[in-house]
Amino acid sequence: MASCCYPDVLAWIQNLPPITRWNEKNPPSICICSSGSFQPSLNLSVAKNLQSPTISFSIIADLNLPISLWSSKPIKTNPKSLKLLDDEAISSLSINLIEDVLGYASNKSWSSSTKVLKTDSVFSHLKDTFNLAFLTLSLLICIYEAPADLRSECLASLKNQLTDSQLRGASKSLMKIMGPNLEEQWMRSINLAITNWIAELQASHHTLKTPSPLFSYSFSTPGLWKVQLYCPVIAMDIESSSNPPAHERLLFSLKYHQLECVIQFNYKVIVQENWVNVIVNTDNIRCDVVRLVNETLMTEQGAGTDEKHFPSRISLHLTPILQTNIISVSVGKSSGNPTREIEMEKGIETSFDPPNSFLGLKVSAGETVSMSLKPWKFEQSVYGSSATMNWFLHDNMDGREVFSNKPPRTALIKPKAWFKNRYSSSYRPFTRQGGVIFAGDEYGKSVQWKVDKSTMGKTMEWEIKGWIWLTYWPNKYRTAYSETRRLQFKEILHLSIPRS
Repeated sequence: MASCCYPDVLAWIQNLPPITRWNEKNPPSICICSSGSFQPSLNLSVAKNLQSPTISFSIIADLNLPISLWSSKPIKTNPKSLKLLDDEAISSLSINLIEDVLGYASNKSWSSSTKVLKTDSVFSHLKDTFNLAFLTLSLLICIYEAPADLRSECLASLKNQLTDSQLRGASKSLMKIMGPNLEEQWMRSINLAITNWIAELQASHHTLKTPSPLFSYSFSTPGLWKVQLYCPVIAMDIESSSNPPAHERLLFSLKYHQLECVIQFNYKVIVQENWVNVIVNTDNIRCDVVRLVNETLMTEQGAGTDEKHFPSRISLHLTPILQTNIISVSVGKSSGNPTREIEMEKGIETSFDPPNSFLGLKVSAGETVSMSLKPWKFEQSVYGSSATMNWFLHDNMDGREVFSNKPPRTALIKPKAWFKNRYSSSYRPFTRQGGVIFAGDEYGKSVQWKVDKSTMGKTMEWEIKGWIWLTYWPNKYRTAYSETRRLQFKEILHLSIPRS
């Protein structure tokens, strides 16, 4: 076992005996998860192929009549090696696992991209990375293929295995191996399965407690901090929703999306005479709500591709873990308040009325008041040693914060309300795909910590804690339904202080 939480599948494969020592009636197998003692289990089994000098692996539902749920491609054995499978064979099996996970995605544009992985044999040396890929595939197979007798208990067991801290750490290595394009496809495939699982539980009035976010990781390198996170919308906490409830077609559209977010900070360390300055700038924040099923299915079963949540608030807290070394914190100014422009328009109209009219002159005066309001407002503040950054979306009609309000009922019927056609209007506060991008040159001033010089030559840890709100207001679909969901995450970032 790799730990008390999950089976070490790679070690089991590497220690398989030669084929000549296999029991023909009972080939080698390992239990992935079980529904209890003497109960059905999910096993990984290996079998030799009679037609060629290869072997194949299968995930078996061990019932009274065993059922094969998945089989690998044939794997060549190496008769000259002491091991049944050499590094190249294990890497080939690793690619098989990755491709089959990606195969569950709605958008299968990944096939050519996986070819770059075929020359890489690092999987054989990264035990936890291999095990993560295998258990991820097992989870998807269990969601889509497993019999009812086995499904519930094994899904709960696999969920616990995949949330083990060691495997969550291995996910960074796997993402690095795959690269950003395959990473996005990988997460969409997994979160589509998770969405289907949660939707099924909700239909039977059950709940599933998921990590929030479902997957995130941080990356620290000299001068740059990065946090990447993914979460299906259906797994986010509902903060508010309106009555009446959403129509079934609308619910379909709303639930088959996932949140994808990238948070990047630039930082620099400047050694002064009496302290060390740590200056952090917002580099780029990208927040997207991405469809998990294809456009055809969204149109046939849902309310169309234009009905989805949009980002309405982002809140980030940056805090040094060891606060005794912090002398002070300074933040830049927040974005300016909205400008209010008052225009006075006066006019005199003259007209000649009929002869019996008392006055032959009409006078009219008019006054127009207009307000200029940025849709997104940025604010910074300090609490103790923490720097807080907030981005709020406001309703252009009345200036109210969107995440904590419902759309005005009168605006629901106005064709030119800002949230109508919000992904195609020239005044949209989002990208055409429905996300937001905050660049440091427009939103986000620097934060500066003065740090005691005793930290020189050491690596400091910073905690980034964040909340992201997604809101739904009707776009083209005729409904009075609205809701807001919230996601919370926390990651640790590292920063090295030079000696001089």
